[in-house]
Amino acid sequence: MSSAAANSTATYAITPQRRALLNTIRYAEGTWKQGPAGYRTLYGGGRFESLERHPEIVVVKRYTSAAAGAYQFLPTTWSEAASKLQLASFDPDNQDQAALYLVDRRGMLEHIDDQGLTREAMAVLAREWASFPTLAGRSAYGQPVKQADELQRFYSSNLKALADQA
Repeated sequence: MSSAAANSTATYAITPQRRALLNTIRYAEGTWKQGPAGYRTLYGGGRFESLERHPEIVVVKRYTSAAAGAYQFLPTTWSEAASKLQLASFDPDNQDQAALYLVDRRGMLEHIDDQGLTREAMAVLAREWASFPTLAGRSAYGQPVKQADELQRFYSSNLKALADQA
């Protein structure tokens, strides 16, 4: 784990590579197209109002889940990240920090910083986000999954657009 994950008061810098990664996770999880409203998205596409805390609303659709926010945090996952990073609310900046913490906890933050979103990184992150493919191209959790080529194209395109804005 990097020093930011080990040090509970640290924050993760948002570089273009990391913003492209965050946007790619949102794309895979289905919260990208909603723009800022994606940070208020429940599993299944519903919305919640307050960003004071994780909403902990269980939704029953094809699956049953209490996932919420731009990165579809489960309540227990959010609680761990919020505790480690001392996050006081579920606001967008804190959701971004928690997602980067999860990437770092999986040992992939520096890898992605150096090499971009590789198939190997996706396979490791597939254990965190069900929409990311394993090396076999499937979800680690038996759920619908995005294909690696599609995610790599989105990441590259997004990174280029961010670089053009800078």
